[in-house]
Amino acid sequence: MRAARPAPLFVVPESLSPTRRHAPGRARRYLVGYLRAVRLTDLLVVTVAALGAQVARFGLEGSHLQSGFGEIDYVAVSAALALGWMLALHLQDAYDGRLVGHGVQEYKQVFQASTWLFAILAIVAFAFKLDFARGYVLVAFPVGTFLLLLGRWVARRWLVTQRRHGELSDRVILVGDREHVASLVVALARTPDAGYNVLGACVDNAAAGKVAGVPVLGPESDVLVRAVELQVDVVAVSSSAGLGQQGLRRLGWALEGTDIDLVVAPGIMDVAGPRVLTRPVQGLPLIHVEAPVFAGPQLVAKNVLDRLGAVLALVVLSPVLLAVAVAVRLEDDGPVVFRQERVGRDGRTFSMYKFRSMVPDAESRLPQLATANDAAGPLFKMRTDPRVTRTGAFIRKYSLDELPQLVNVLRGEMSMIGPRPPLPREVAEYEASTRRRLLVRPGLTGLWQINGRSDLSWDEAVRLDLYYVENWTPVLDLMILWRTVQVVLRPESNGAY
Repeated sequence: MRAARPAPLFVVPESLSPTRRHAPGRARRYLVGYLRAVRLTDLLVVTVAALGAQVARFGLEGSHLQSGFGEIDYVAVSAALALGWMLALHLQDAYDGRLVGHGVQEYKQVFQASTWLFAILAIVAFAFKLDFARGYVLVAFPVGTFLLLLGRWVARRWLVTQRRHGELSDRVILVGDREHVASLVVALARTPDAGYNVLGACVDNAAAGKVAGVPVLGPESDVLVRAVELQVDVVAVSSSAGLGQQGLRRLGWALEGTDIDLVVAPGIMDVAGPRVLTRPVQGLPLIHVEAPVFAGPQLVAKNVLDRLGAVLALVVLSPVLLAVAVAVRLEDDGPVVFRQERVGRDGRTFSMYKFRSMVPDAESRLPQLATANDAAGPLFKMRTDPRVTRTGAFIRKYSLDELPQLVNVLRGEMSMIGPRPPLPREVAEYEASTRRRLLVRPGLTGLWQINGRSDLSWDEAVRLDLYYVENWTPVLDLMILWRTVQVVLRPESNGAY
C-alpha cells in the first residue's frame, strides 16, 4: 500500500506574511468598474419601474397612500421602493463578484431578491394597514423584475464578448497532478464565457514543460509565490492535489486577507448544480450527488409541452415548410422528404424525417467517400460533401432541413430538446457509457446543436449529450431553446454543413 504524501510546506512570499495581508498589484480591477455599472443600471431600472408603475396607475396628477400614520405621497413610496429593491439585491448577493456575469445563478439571485422584496412588502402592508394600490404593485413587480433581468442579460452578453476575445477574465493558477490539471485546462478552455484565463500550473511532478498547453510553474509548494508574481485572481485546486486536509487549510490561511480566491474543483465532472448538495458533518463538507431522474411529473410535463410545441410550430412555420418543399422539389426529381432509420429511447428504432438536402442516391455513394470522413468515431461528416445540393446547402445552413422532425416530436418518437438521434451503425459501436444517450428521447435540438454541431469532435458531442441526459431540467431546456434561436439566426457560427 502506497503511503500518502505529506502536505507540502508552502513558500510564503513576504507580501503574504501576517503583517502584510494583501496581494500586490491586483489584476481584477475590471470587476470594480463592471459592478459599478451593473449597480447604476439596476438603480435606474428599479427607479423607472417604480415611477412608471405610479404613472400607469395614477397618471401625472399623483396620489397618496393611506396608512395608519396618515397619507404618504406615492413619490416617496416609489423612492422607498427603489431603495428597498437595491437593498434586497445586495442582501441576496446579486452583486457578489463570484456570481455576477455567470448566467443562471445571477438571474436566480435577482429574481429571488425581487420576490422577497414584494413578499415582505405584502407583510408590512398587512401589519401596518398600508393600503397599496393593487395596480401599482402589479405593474412595478413584473416590469421591474423583467427589466432587471434584461439589464443583467445585456451586461453579461457584453462581458461574454470581451471574454471570448481574451479580455476581462480572472487570471488563474491550477494546482494538482498532471492528469487532473490537464482535464481542468480542457474544461476551462471549453467555456471561455466563464472568464478563467489559466496562466500556468503547479504540479506534484514539477518537471519543466507544459500540461495541455499550459506552462508548469513549479511544484505545489511554490503556488503562493507564483500567485503573487503573476498577480492572479484565483488559485484553483483539483481534487487530486496532494495537499491533504492540512495542506488545503494552510493554503486557505495564507490567502486570507488577500483578493485571491481559492477554488476547489471536486472530482466529479459534468454534474450540474441542482444535483449537488453540500452538507457539513463535523467540519467536513460532504458532497451529495443526486441520481439523475428519468421519470416523474417533470418528464410528463416535458412530453406534453413537446407535443403542444410541435403543433404550434407546424402551424406557425407552415409557409416556411411549404416554401422549402417546393424548393427541394424544383432542384431535381427526387423526393422532398428524406426518411432515415434512427435509434430512439431505450434503443427503439424509428423513421426520422428531414427535408432532402442531398442527391437522391446519396446513401449508395457513401462507401466511396469513407476515406474523406472529417469526423472521428462512428460519425460521418464532410465539410464539403459533394452529395449536398445547392438547395440542400442553403437549408442546412439555416437548419431548415430539420423542420420535418416536428412530426417525429408529435408522434412521441423525439423531443424538442435532447441528445442527437444516432444511426443504428453508430449505436453498434457505442461503448457502455455512451449508450446512456438512449435513456431519453433524442431531440430536434440540443447542447450539440448550440455548441458547434458538425465542428464538434465525437468525444465532445458524446460528452454534451451525456451531460444533458444526466442533468436535464426545464430551465436547461429553456436555455437551449433560446440559444438555438440565436444560433440559427447566425449561421456563420453554428457549425452546420
